[in-house]
Amino acid sequence: QSQLVESGGGLVQPGGSLRLSCAASGFTLDYYAIGWFRQAPGKEREGVSCITNTGGSTKYADSVKGRFTISRDNAKNTVYLQMNSLKPEDTAVYYCAATRSLYTLPGLLAGRYNYWGQGTQVTVSS
Repeated sequence: QSQLVESGGGLVQPGGSLRLSCAASGFTLDYYAIGWFRQAPGKEREGVSCITNTGGSTKYADSVKGRFTISRDNAKNTVYLQMNSLKPEDTAVYYCAATRSLYTLPGLLAGRYNYWGQGTQVTVSS
């Protein structure tokens, strides 16, 4: 069964850091672009970042640019989201998603992604 599993969420103080992981099982990520999304209570799901299948190109939402870094290790079939300088407004459930795409960024629209993880909670609070 093909699935994505996020991990690494938790409670962190403002200004702190977390690294989220998205591990794939049942399929190889070599042919898939990956996106990270988040959804806060009462808000729509928001695209945070995405990366091409090779890791050669990335894209970030303006709200996280300069603070978050997306990366991938295809040998480990895993994609990461390093989150620094976290703010209370970063609090949300974070999801990773995959879409089959070679060398092209799919963008930050959720509808372009086919496979989704179950999400991991990130809470930024003092």
